[in-house]
Amino acid sequence: MDTILTVTDLTKKFGPLTAVKDLSFTIEKGNVYGILGPNGSGKSTTLGIILNVVNRTAGNFSWFDGSISTHEALKKVGAIIERPNFYPYMTAVQNLKLVCKIKEVPETKIQEKLELVGLWDRRNSKFKTYSLGMKQRLAIASALLNDPEILILDEPTNGLDPQGIHQIREIIKKIAGQGTTILLASHLLDEVEKVCSHVVILRKGMKLYSGPVDSMLASHGFFELRSENMEELKGLLEKNASFGKIESFNGTLTAYLKEEMDAESLNKMLYEKGIVLSHLVKRKESLEEQFLTLTKNN
Repeated sequence: MDTILTVTDLTKKFGPLTAVKDLSFTIEKGNVYGILGPNGSGKSTTLGIILNVVNRTAGNFSWFDGSISTHEALKKVGAIIERPNFYPYMTAVQNLKLVCKIKEVPETKIQEKLELVGLWDRRNSKFKTYSLGMKQRLAIASALLNDPEILILDEPTNGLDPQGIHQIREIIKKIAGQGTTILLASHLLDEVEKVCSHVVILRKGMKLYSGPVDSMLASHGFFELRSENMEELKGLLEKNASFGKIESFNGTLTAYLKEEMDAESLNKMLYEKGIVLSHLVKRKESLEEQFLTLTKNN
């Protein structure tokens, strides 16, 4: 698989404050990466460094296996790291024509990109008449005009209403579906869980985890169970080495697995012990639960 970006031991200090510390991660082509962490965890600083707008204190990064200079590499990158900034009295098309001139790309891409972000119908409306969500979608169209190999977004849904958030997330999925690699910074677990395939978790500038969202922890998930004989059910599960924590809430038992087990095997085992389940659902631990477990230990 092609490597788009390699970050090695990156460190950034602002006076006595260390914003990013010994950060390393790799971005492979065709995935959607999330840099996840609370405000002040170093996400925006990291994006600023790899986009050459913030100087690093130590460490290195290289684009596209280091085969070309950063200046050349950035021509293949689309990025939105600040609030969209267009001319308010110009239309969407006029603003994008200007961007085409600056980026030295043909204007033929404008219609395709406006259609992608759902703004072709409003192409002749002035930017100042756009809602916040529409402004963000125009910024994405603008960043895609040079058909970048990677699109970088810093908190892409910040300040948007629920409809605006949904639209941006759907656009991100659509762009990724067309083969563009995406790197987005977010403090929202929900966002990363819904749109990203991989995640880098930062806390106080340090990496806590890097890898696929699905295998963030070796979590085997949990069962939600109900039966007429809840006490006996709970007692049986507590004696079973396959289960860890068992919680009872609102007439439902939640039993967390320590090893892999499918619903059919559990149902069969309990039935043989004389327990009939009226409710049996297997779930994966949410990213939020895994994130809390991870950050609690650090």
